[in-house]
Amino acid sequence: MKKILALVLAAVMVFGMMSVTAMADSKITVNLWSFTDEIPGMMTKFLEAHPELAEKFEVNTTIIATTDGAYQPALDAALANGEVDLYAAEAAFVLKYAQGDASEYAAPYADLGIDVDAALAEANIAQYTVDIGTRPSDNALVALGYQATGGVFIYRRSIAQDVWGTDDPAVVAEKIGAGSGSWDAFFAAAEELKAKGYAIVSGDGDIWHAVENSSATGWIVDDALNIDPSREAFLDLSKKLVDNGYHHDTTDWQEGWFADMKKDGGVLGFYGPAWLINYTLAPNAGEGDNSSAGDWACCAPNIGFFWGGTWLLAGKNVVGTEKAEFVRDFINWVTLDATEDGLQYKWANGTLNGEGGTKDCVASGTVMAKSNGELEFLGGQNMFDAFVPANAYANGKNLTQYDETINTAWRDAVRQYAHGQVSRDEAIENFKTTVSDTLGLDVG
Repeated sequence: MKKILALVLAAVMVFGMMSVTAMADSKITVNLWSFTDEIPGMMTKFLEAHPELAEKFEVNTTIIATTDGAYQPALDAALANGEVDLYAAEAAFVLKYAQGDASEYAAPYADLGIDVDAALAEANIAQYTVDIGTRPSDNALVALGYQATGGVFIYRRSIAQDVWGTDDPAVVAEKIGAGSGSWDAFFAAAEELKAKGYAIVSGDGDIWHAVENSSATGWIVDDALNIDPSREAFLDLSKKLVDNGYHHDTTDWQEGWFADMKKDGGVLGFYGPAWLINYTLAPNAGEGDNSSAGDWACCAPNIGFFWGGTWLLAGKNVVGTEKAEFVRDFINWVTLDATEDGLQYKWANGTLNGEGGTKDCVASGTVMAKSNGELEFLGGQNMFDAFVPANAYANGKNLTQYDETINTAWRDAVRQYAHGQVSRDEAIENFKTTVSDTLGLDVG
């Protein structure tokens, strides 16, 4: 009898183990694609905070860097095969996935069960991020970002003190013509700085994003190349910087540019969003006696703009499936949840990975209003005082899916003109030829 009971118990244990294994193997797989580990890192925190979903779903993550253009072709193939449930797109190419050639693969947030209008209003999401993520063909919201990347002018306090006798953001803002929509005051300030041995910016790339993302129109209008007057004016702005020695003639993202961020860099400032402070200026501020940390502040720019950001999309294949619940909840937690339990509150206050983390600007105005943006790097300034208004001035209606390629061609043409290698007309014609050869667009 004991032998029989033992056999029965053994059978029950084996069956139980098989059942547990079967249950584990029966988890629903959600396929997440990204070009950095940022969103996958958020996914880890989301699953930790939602164990009930972690029991039911598992996430298969694919990360392919944008280096050498590797991410988009791989993502496109996977989308075409219905193998992507959640995916990320960067500002340089988000229009392709939200509004352009690949927008057909994106699921409307509303189809996932999100009350879009109510959620946007409650979270007070920066409008430019909504504009970028709205598909024109059906006016459906298919993508949102979690960051807000409205730009300000980030400047050195000590240099402002030396030249103007104050480092007050209000005074520096007035000096560069904050809100004027003009570069006149900026160049007047550049002359004053030059007289004291300083450059106003490091290179022409430091003003390019303000020019690019404040233009009334984008690079493509009615399927043809369009050079907006404000973007064409970059030719003259860049040449003026070179001819007058107002900058150090560096190229952004290269060694000279990074060196100008140190204490002895001799550059007043850089135009950019909060991520430029956290992930570029701070790591390159130098160490010891040559560190510029704490000697920075930010103020309103002369021209409103945004720079960068990541948008989150869902594959249309998840609609009507069991995955929709998970995808909906993750998208909501990342892009729309304005409570203290949402990603954006933790992101804004630097608490996603515990206290003392990096603070950043987020898309939710509701979150920003109740968050603390004080940074030691900025001498204790609350950066949100400058960045919240900046987000309102950002324009998300002048992007195209070809911006990354066209911007590179334009920057090259402008650099050649500014350094006297070609005439103004030749620079424009060379640019048009490059765009035509590269993209096959009508260039007029």
